[in-house]
Parts: sequence; structure tokens; C-alpha cells
Amino acid sequence: MSVPETVSTALILTALPLEYAAVRAHIEERRERTHRDGTRIEQGQLPGTAWQVALAELGVGADRAAALTTQLIDWLRPEAVFFVGVAGGLKDDVEIGDVVVGTQVYEIHGGKQAPEGFLVRPKSLPGSHALEQAARFAVRDMPDVRPHFAPIATGDVVLADADSEIAKFIRRNYNDAAAIEMEGYGATQAAHLNGRLDSLVVRGISDHANADKHKADAKGSQPLAARQAAAVTVAVLRRHGPRGGSSDQEGPHARGEGGATYGGDHIDFRGGTFYGPVTGKRTEQR
Repeated sequence: MSVPETVSTALILTALPLEYAAVRAHIEERRERTHRDGTRIEQGQLPGTAWQVALAELGVGADRAAALTTQLIDWLRPEAVFFVGVAGGLKDDVEIGDVVVGTQVYEIHGGKQAPEGFLVRPKSLPGSHALEQAARFAVRDMPDVRPHFAPIATGDVVLADADSEIAKFIRRNYNDAAAIEMEGYGATQAAHLNGRLDSLVVRGISDHANADKHKADAKGSQPLAARQAAAVTVAVLRRHGPRGGSSDQEGPHARGEGGATYGGDHIDFRGGTFYGPVTGKRTEQR
């Protein structure tokens, strides 16, 4: 009797239609699926990999992203979660079309209003170390991508004035953030609370979060930024194989000959002749 192969799912989340379209262009054999509460996804294959990709367009906002990401994680049981799309740049050296990979994500609105003023209570979550490392390696082979590995700020605000109070607040309290967007912290928190899943926010820069935002948008900066972010995300998945897949890994559970993974007293044949773990007790030392 054959044992069915386990499907490894990467969940890629977007907020806007153009972000969704940029990722969708990389996915083949797509089919539509609907959650019992109405949330719709497309699920398909990332060519040349073992990944099934579930793609969703959630709409705008961190609270919405957190709730729907939790719902999709519970339904699809993914191995990795990405939030992918466009963002405003916060640094002079971050240009339109660049890609920011979130080493951590800030939620910028937390704090306490006191008589002496607003006292910031920063909240942040790290991006997945494994996915970040895969991104660092992947972009080295992407000459058309200018990457930045830096924190990303999440706030329920479209920032189009670099001299506004909120812009000054971000520079004062989150001065290492390279980009600002509206959903990343919500999705990252959902992944963190639902089994501490590997998660990463990948954002293409479509404007400088200033008064010229509408001019950049009119020149097509958003589709460009979305395509760049999608390309980096796909490259990360090609570099970072599913657990039990055939990617070359070394360490305490390094893969042995014939696809077997050795860990303690157990041998896991996933990626070899069998699918699903086949374990045996070691009875003698050689």
C-alpha cells in the first residue's frame, strides 16, 4: 500500500489586486477554493519546486490581516507565510523599485497618553531567520533587484507627507525602519501565535511616503514594486525547500544517503524512497 505524499503549502498574502496579480503570474495549475466562512484563495504549484502556493487577497489593514491570516492558517496548515506587496520608503537610500525584506516588523501605534505626552510602547516581531537567510542568498542571483534587509513599520495610515506629525513620530521612535505599510504586523503576529510559523514580509517600494506619492503612482510605480516583491518571494521559496523536501541541509538532522534524515535514534526517509516518516529503533552501535 502506498503512502500519499504530504503537501507542503506556502501561504502568500496580499492586500491589493495588483499585488495579487504579480504573485499569481508565477503560479501554475491554479484552482479556486473557498473557506466555509467565505474567504477565497487560489491554490497552485510553484513550478520546479515541491511547494503548493495558496494565494489570498485580504484587503487593507492590520486587524483584517491578522484575523484572516489566522483563519487561513487554521484551514490550510501552511509551512510558511508571506505578506507581499508595495510600501512607502522611509530612507533616502531606499529607491522606488527596491525591495525591503523585513528583518522585523513594528506596530507603530502602541503607547500611553500621559500628561507629559505620548509614551511609546514599541511592539515588534522578527521575520523568520530561515526565510531571511534564504532571501539573502536568493537576491545575490537577482541583478535586477536592489534589496534592503531592514525593519518595516506597520500602521493604519497612508503616509503621503514626510513633514507630518506621524512621519516625525516614526523617524523619532522607529528610525531604523526602511518602509511603511499597513498589514505586515497583523499577518506576522498571526503566524507567530499560530504555531510560530516561519513568516516574512516582503515589500517593493512604490513611493517615498511623501507629497509626491500620487506622482509616483501615476508613473506606474505600484505595479513595478509589486512585481519586484513577488519575484523576490518566489526566489525565496525556490531557495527554501519544504520540510522533508530535497533541499541541501546540514546540521543536527542532516540528510544522509538515499534521502534519509538522521536524528538521534530515528531515521526519516522523507525525500527518499518512502513518503511520510519511517522510523526504526537503533539496536547496536557500528
